[in-house]
Amino acid sequence: MGDKVFLDTNIVLRVLLRKMDLHTNVDVMVKQMIREEKEFWISGQIIREFMVQATHPKTLQKPLTMNDVVHELQLVKSLFKVADETTVVRDTLLQLVKQYPIQGKQVHDANIVATMLAHDIPNLFTLNVVDFQRFADKINIITL
Repeated sequence: MGDKVFLDTNIVLRVLLRKMDLHTNVDVMVKQMIREEKEFWISGQIIREFMVQATHPKTLQKPLTMNDVVHELQLVKSLFKVADETTVVRDTLLQLVKQYPIQGKQVHDANIVATMLAHDIPNLFTLNVVDFQRFADKINIITL
């Protein structure tokens, strides 16, 4: 499976926020990966999406304040390596959107894959398998 695992926003939300549905399931799987010495990766995009979702009333009945979100992210900073969105990521994204049928918000998913490819991260842990299925020839998709 490889040692590097990119965590999608829906996983980071469930790892950090106990109120989220499937928190326990994700927590068990993440702890197993820690025992297997997997290296967890996120990107600036995941951090921004986490901030949006954690403060949004459609995600949580009682959304976090931005100060709470920043506090959570500071606490777990050491758990994740952050893959920077470099020119290689941008160029890879441009290749992917030419190679696969992508439109609208699907660009965000393609950017995650581009980030993974540029940083040699083979595995994606996500709950949105359908969103990434088109890239199954390039990445390994892990889910519950």
